[in-house]
Amino acid sequence: MAAMLSDFIPEAVALGAMLVADPATAPLLALLIALQNLPEGFNAWREMADNGGTPRLRQFGALALMGPAAALLGYFLLHDQPALTGALMCLGAGGILYLMFQDIAPQVPLENRFGPPLGAIGGFLLGLTGHLLIG
Repeated sequence: MAAMLSDFIPEAVALGAMLVADPATAPLLALLIALQNLPEGFNAWREMADNGGTPRLRQFGALALMGPAAALLGYFLLHDQPALTGALMCLGAGGILYLMFQDIAPQVPLENRFGPPLGAIGGFLLGLTGHLLIG
């Protein structure tokens, strides 16, 4: 859960800043963040249940509300500071890398399973397509 939040909060702040700085790119960024955070949230829920904890919908609902609050912070305070927004995105990227290589990748059996690699290729394809459409 800590890795999920170390990635989700900086991304939400950057998305809020992007809504002001480049409104045409913001929907693509929002889609990429949503597609990437959905499996992270599922994994965090599953880990809590597997480790004897009781995941509560209220807890995850409260955590989900932190996203719009962080986006408002970025919208009002960081829209004119691209260097700080970029640094926050680097922090979010570090959270993703930590989550992937420490939590998710070691647990994924890949024998005769094509879903995880195809998901990675699909995510790259979505990002590349969005980049080509915008740039």
